[in-house]
Amino acid sequence: MIEKKTAILVDSGCDVPQSFLERYPIRVLPLRVSYEAESHVDSVELAAEVYRRFPQEIPHTSTPVMQDFYTVLEQLRAEGYENILGVFISGNLSSTCQTAKLVLEEHPEFHSFVLDTRNISIGAGLLAMWAAVQLENGVSFEEVCRRLPEKVADAKVFFYMDTLEYLRKGGRIGAVTSVVGSLLKIKPIISCDEAGIYYTVEKIRGAKAGVSKLLEHAAAKAGSGPSWLALMHGGAPETMAQVKPKLIETIKKGTILAEGQITASLAVHTGPGLLGIGVLANP
Repeated sequence: MIEKKTAILVDSGCDVPQSFLERYPIRVLPLRVSYEAESHVDSVELAAEVYRRFPQEIPHTSTPVMQDFYTVLEQLRAEGYENILGVFISGNLSSTCQTAKLVLEEHPEFHSFVLDTRNISIGAGLLAMWAAVQLENGVSFEEVCRRLPEKVADAKVFFYMDTLEYLRKGGRIGAVTSVVGSLLKIKPIISCDEAGIYYTVEKIRGAKAGVSKLLEHAAAKAGSGPSWLALMHGGAPETMAQVKPKLIETIKKGTILAEGQITASLAVHTGPGLLGIGVLANP
């Protein structure tokens, strides 16, 4: 029996690295980053412009529209794809996941499955990457769809952030938390909880302690077995480079599959000076 062709759809907020996009049938639906008089398609390259215009200009972000989905589905149909696997950032942080479900219900010619990763950035991206590797290794579409929801609990991304101000301005956290954090010079480590909502993992003072705690939380998530890792930054490439050898030393059975700048849509809500570690345990 010939396995039907499967395409994986992700949104740009998943931060799937270019190396995976080039090797596997993964298609990206870009979010939008909009200023008062202009709108841009989300990308890693756009992040530099977002940082440059901070703090005077803070854009807003929006999800892919239905027409974006229709366009990519038409392309996939023309290329002979019959299975669609959608892997998107948390439905409690974005409506992309729900839009995908609605659109795919209108296209019964595809066998489809949509996963709410309850994650953000590479925490979601690692799940799409895992699915791509499974499919390439011969695991059936149906089996990957069955196992993916079980893998959600194994995926996590931890962000050490320089400020809570941009999360506050984007409505992701309360004003009181942001103000108190600023007054006390507290640097938070942020992640997504089981519902896919931002929460503060730990509050620390000082960059050195922040990096140490970030590595500690990542190592706890990775456990003692093999893991996939991702090292991400938000306008802080030097910091990422300094932390990389520490990550390799701390999580000895980990394999770094992605590293680099987060996409612009996430940069809008987190501000500059961010360092993130993504973990997928037991890949």
